[in-house]
Amino acid sequence: MEENLKQQPTDIIKITLYGPESTGKTTLAKQLAQHFQTNWIEEFARDYLQKKWDDSQAICAPEDLLPIAIGQVKLENKALKSANKFLFCDTNLMCTKVFSEIYYGFCDSSLDKAARKHKYDLFFLTDIDVPFEKDDLRDKPEEREMLIQKFEKALIENNKPYIKLSGNQEERLEKAIQFTEDLVKAKSLGFTSYDFVQMVEHNVSVDSVEKHLDIFKRGIPKTILEKPASIQNGILPLSEDEATYYSNLFDSKKDNLKLQKFVPASGAASRMFKFLNEFLHDFKVTEESLNAYINRKNANAMTVFQIGLEKFPFYEEVLGYVKTHFDDYEAQTKSGKIYLFVKALLSSHHFNYACKPKGILPFHLYADHTATPIEEHLNESAFYASSNGISHLHFTISEEHRTSFEKIISDVKEKVETKSGTKINVNYSYQHKSTDTLSATLDNNAFRDDNGKLFFRPGGHGALIENLNDLNADIIFIKNIDNVIQNHIQAIALYKKALAGILLEYQEKIFNFLKNLSQENVKKEIVDEVVDFIKTRLQTNISSDFQKYTKESKIEYLQELLNRPIRVCGMVKNEGEPGGGPFWVRDCKGNLSLQIVESSQVDLSNAEQAKILSKSTHFNPVDLVCGTKNYQNQKFDLSQFIDQNSGFLVEKNKNGKELIAYELPGLWNGAMANWITIFVEVPLITFNPVKTVNDLLKPAHQPQ
Repeated sequence: MEENLKQQPTDIIKITLYGPESTGKTTLAKQLAQHFQTNWIEEFARDYLQKKWDDSQAICAPEDLLPIAIGQVKLENKALKSANKFLFCDTNLMCTKVFSEIYYGFCDSSLDKAARKHKYDLFFLTDIDVPFEKDDLRDKPEEREMLIQKFEKALIENNKPYIKLSGNQEERLEKAIQFTEDLVKAKSLGFTSYDFVQMVEHNVSVDSVEKHLDIFKRGIPKTILEKPASIQNGILPLSEDEATYYSNLFDSKKDNLKLQKFVPASGAASRMFKFLNEFLHDFKVTEESLNAYINRKNANAMTVFQIGLEKFPFYEEVLGYVKTHFDDYEAQTKSGKIYLFVKALLSSHHFNYACKPKGILPFHLYADHTATPIEEHLNESAFYASSNGISHLHFTISEEHRTSFEKIISDVKEKVETKSGTKINVNYSYQHKSTDTLSATLDNNAFRDDNGKLFFRPGGHGALIENLNDLNADIIFIKNIDNVIQNHIQAIALYKKALAGILLEYQEKIFNFLKNLSQENVKKEIVDEVVDFIKTRLQTNISSDFQKYTKESKIEYLQELLNRPIRVCGMVKNEGEPGGGPFWVRDCKGNLSLQIVESSQVDLSNAEQAKILSKSTHFNPVDLVCGTKNYQNQKFDLSQFIDQNSGFLVEKNKNGKELIAYELPGLWNGAMANWITIFVEVPLITFNPVKTVNDLLKPAHQPQ
């Protein structure tokens, strides 16, 4: 019996259609075979049972299942001999096994064993979202929901590689063709069917995985710095009077615009409390004093923390908790009390601050309440990102934190709206799973977890270019979640609006040029004016061969330079803060452009490059105003303006195993590399990030 149910070995890729009756298996099998110019095998049971019905009006009985299974296997093995690369099977023994268990409560042991053992490169589970077609052998449409659940459960329990196909006939065929072609490519890269299904479930394309592996093998070329951007040489100065002028310009135009504020807010606060976590791990609470620990570990941050302890906005709440939850608190030494305070602050059993997003943490202490960064961004949004009494505020968050964000916003939004006279519409997005990246071993092979599965990681903040691309607004303000201020919000608003005014001025000029260049019989004077604007105002090189171009080629070239998204970036003087800065960068074609560059993008072993990096006079505070529509009021596809050769390779650890991770081109680095870029100097008061908890002790985060 086992010999009659045995599959023949083959190199042919076998894909089987699998699912309840009347779900389109036969139709799809035929279509796929026709598309790929190969064989398909029909369902043996249909002819077998139809003949039984025609002969005796009898339906399927348990004793019919083994002959059906044997007949199906014979059809499959025979078809393999003449198949062309693929074989598409209308059904398989797993279908027979499931029907047997559903309708008869058991499955013959030989059939059960063969169904489990039979291998296919892929199962297409056909969904029940197509009309039920009744015939002599189909008569229970009301059981479709139960059947699809049991069919899928059998695939999971028997560890079969499957993809569920839904949609109409055309949609299913299109999907199935693409999945089949992608499966072939995945196998050519050395991946299994299970790996491929994991990619599909993660919504990461095979092409992306191939690209990630290629990046691990060839590395990422370092950025070539030409010189730091500086005032009047890449960075525009901005006096207070000029800021007022551009702010007023923005105010005069904003009611005809849709404004959006975009706040990346998905990261956890782990780095903010890093030195406190080290303290919890290393402090010998029964053997040494806090001062002894500070001297032993050279932990200067702990000195600042203990001196300013009572000024932290969370001090009273955490202290009250500690006193009621640690019975021996009052008996502790001063060092012991600080230890218990930090333990409550960070422990997963207590406040768990290091594992929460920064946005929901208490940052600012007011007379009547404590404010989170979320509330402060609501305040800012009303101040400078509103038109016609409406503001649109967008947070990118982790899905698991949405409830926490919504709770805070529901508590404070009405108060902010009443005070500001502005209605604030808040929405959220999550980092697209499709932007996750494959991790690699140290020898550049795909990294696998303890269960043998591929390991995908979030692709860094550069993945948020997809979230930004989904927004539809005329002006988009971008600011990090932790860059808020307790005082001087009017000054913050002045300079944010000034950046927007500068963007509008540049944008109006660029749009007019593009409209003129799109007309017939463009005059030479227009071309010359555009060239001068690009060279002097946009500080962009024109090709040395430009004068050799035909008139049509010149116009096309200038249109390509101008028809791009635009960003105006605030830059503050460098006072030693870690992070990126503005530089003149030379690309692989020798072209110069203004870019925000992180130190990790630079070859620090190159003395000349390291010297240029060290001479940077300004710092990137992530203070951007963006225009993402073209002169015809159409949204740009921001994915078309990414420098795909940038990005970051970082070493990480997963359950004690070292790995290499690829992070996508940064949101304000490579992801915006091919935008029109304007750098503007803004005052330090606009930059108040909270990188460590001790930053909350700075004047910008303390009550006046």
